Amino acid sequence: MFQGETAITVDDKGRVAIPTAYRESIARACNNRLVITYNPFEQGCLWLFPQPEWERVRDQVNALPSVKRVHRDLQLKLVGAAAQVELDSAARVLLPASQRAASGIEKRAVLLGMGSKFELWSEQAHLAKIHQTIGEEEISEDMAGLKL
Repeated sequence: MFQGETAITVDDKGRVAIPTAYRESIARACNNRLVITYNPFEQGCLWLFPQPEWERVRDQVNALPSVKRVHRDLQLKLVGAAAQVELDSAARVLLPASQRAASGIEKRAVLLGMGSKFELWSEQAHLAKIHQTIGEEEISEDMAGLKL
């Protein structure tokens, strides 16, 4: 289970170091193998899945009937763009250049532990998202039942 927010730096080769707090969990969960793909719902964000979790998500997405355009779009953004990566000896992963460019991730980024996966945000997109508030009219029935 991943949680927390970490400001990270992208080096000149497009690598990011996985924070120390997550390294042991990643090694246990997936033997240091992650899959990076687009977040189809938010601009400026990539998803990083441990390999076994990715396979579960991939199979669900691929099972959707491809006769619907929205299904094909989801398949393209998640499965078609997925890149397998492995932590190197310095616990870094190389972000694909195409994904960095499309998501606007440059020198500074934010890594969020989101339970079964990570979200990697461009610093600007993350700040914009954090500055947004949830309006009363946006609260769903599921959210209304939360005791926060």
